[in-house]
Amino acid sequence: MADEQHTSEELTPWDIVQLARHPQRPHTLDYIRGLCEDFVELRGDRRFGDDRALLGGIGRFNGQSVVVLGHQKGSNTKENIQHNFGSPRPEGYRKALRLMQHAEKFGFPVLAFIDTPGADPSMGSEERGIGEAIAANLVVMAELDVPIVTTVIGEGGSGGALAIGVADRLLMLQYAIYSVASPEASAAILWRDASKAPDAAKAMKITAPDLHQLQIVDEIIPEPAGGAHLDTAATIAAVGASIQRHLDELQVLPGRELRQRRYEKYRSIGLVQQAQTIVLSTTEAP
Repeated sequence: MADEQHTSEELTPWDIVQLARHPQRPHTLDYIRGLCEDFVELRGDRRFGDDRALLGGIGRFNGQSVVVLGHQKGSNTKENIQHNFGSPRPEGYRKALRLMQHAEKFGFPVLAFIDTPGADPSMGSEERGIGEAIAANLVVMAELDVPIVTTVIGEGGSGGALAIGVADRLLMLQYAIYSVASPEASAAILWRDASKAPDAAKAMKITAPDLHQLQIVDEIIPEPAGGAHLDTAATIAAVGASIQRHLDELQVLPGRELRQRRYEKYRSIGLVQQAQTIVLSTTEAP
């Protein structure tokens, strides 16, 4: 575990990975309770069952009705088992899909919180179509006419995170991470040695400053020194203020423009412009 007294400048990417995974960091339910009034949880995907790794419902955020959803981890072993360590199964993503469609029907903004090591990789999830469930969410989020503000509050792992991450604004806590795969998995793939995870964490550019520089993340929300778990109330308040600021900017835009800007945002990620070098020959033709 990273030394909680260190400043962010002294922390390595691997230190930040450890902070992002800290079991006492505030989880989605903490943000819902701290930011929303009259929250009513909606359960089930209407096809298989309810998934406690991805929670959601309707509430009032600063007096406005919103749909809120997010990954839920636990703070101890019992809670982590209940919430499958924050790794949703297909029914969790289909529940999120149902809630997002509900948001569009009634014109509610969507607030999403990412905190997962990745989607559940079990045989049961494969049999029930985990890949299709994630893909369906990507399509629907790209086409919603309502504002979507997503915040990475801890771990953002792979397609399990992206399935609720196609947003108009992507915010990220200072000591959160967002990656295509875990550092351990990447090290095992690249070097056949999971112990090289610290090297992978550095190479993958998964920290908030790196992702902001790459224009993937729109805003970094500062955390208390040592991590969000050391001052949960201040962290939740900072997240709420940031979400409100972005909602104010997005809600004046018509749905068609929201969709177009969302499309352009994700089409531009990873775009590389390479200067074209023209070599002029000084040799005259005979």
